[in-house]
Amino acid sequence: MLHEYREIITKMKEDGSANAHFLKIFERHNELDDLITKGESGQIPMDDVEIEKLKKEKLLLKDEAYAEIIKYKKENNL
Repeated sequence: MLHEYREIITKMKEDGSANAHFLKIFERHNELDDLITKGESGQIPMDDVEIEKLKKEKLLLKDEAYAEIIKYKKENNL
């Protein structure tokens, strides 16, 4: 997720003042990515509608994470 911001994401995760909301978003995004991969490969039985629903949720989380990254960058002059 947002690989171009990998360094900032690492700082946010390590920073004691990092937003707990961002950490929850990041964790849930990774969970959804894993579920989608398993659903698409047949490891977990899911129909196309379920997979699309998960993809939409994942995209919303990505947008939220991006907003948190931009906010963190501004607050920390990065």
